Amino acid sequence: MASNWNERYSDAAFAYGEEPNEFLKEQLSSLTPGTILFPAEGEGRNAVYAAKAGGDVSAFDLSDAGKKKALTLAEKNNVKIDYTIGTFPDVSYGQNQFDAIALIYAHFPAAVKSQYHKTLNGYLRHGGTIIFEAFSKNHPKYRRRNENVGGPVEIDMLFSIEEIKNDFSNFEVIEMRETEVHLREGKYHDGIGSVIRFVGRKK
Repeated sequence: MASNWNERYSDAAFAYGEEPNEFLKEQLSSLTPGTILFPAEGEGRNAVYAAKAGGDVSAFDLSDAGKKKALTLAEKNNVKIDYTIGTFPDVSYGQNQFDAIALIYAHFPAAVKSQYHKTLNGYLRHGGTIIFEAFSKNHPKYRRRNENVGGPVEIDMLFSIEEIKNDFSNFEVIEMRETEVHLREGKYHDGIGSVIRFVGRKK
């Protein structure tokens, strides 16, 4: 899987653009800057934005090419991010380390995605915030109409509201909805798709 992402990120252009995800941008505007983790961060557009907003930012991804572009983007924007290469079994953060965790199109294999969410749960302090946006299980019909909107082909890598509620059952739900969005995020997120948006506060 790392080779696939390295190939995608090897292009000079940023695969998902240099601008942050709009939902993340909206949610960060209402949070006090603090420690924030970005799993599966790719080329760094969201992490760099959070750092520009005053956050103490950590990120990880399995792609060396993604990290290289993320650090280049950070330098371009005169900020620093702590970026680690690895997957969930490889990285090690402290319990209750982060004030916020942002899962922005962080799609994982079906066999491990709930376990990964539970791991992240432990990294987040009580009162901390999860910001989540990813493609829903209704997204494939949008992808069939327009492949440029992107997203996994495997239905089990997509999300339902019920899955998110189960994985983050110890959270106060601030926002939880399935909605249609028009993505304009580089070459690979270009079009209308179906997403789950979730903001929760750890009890």
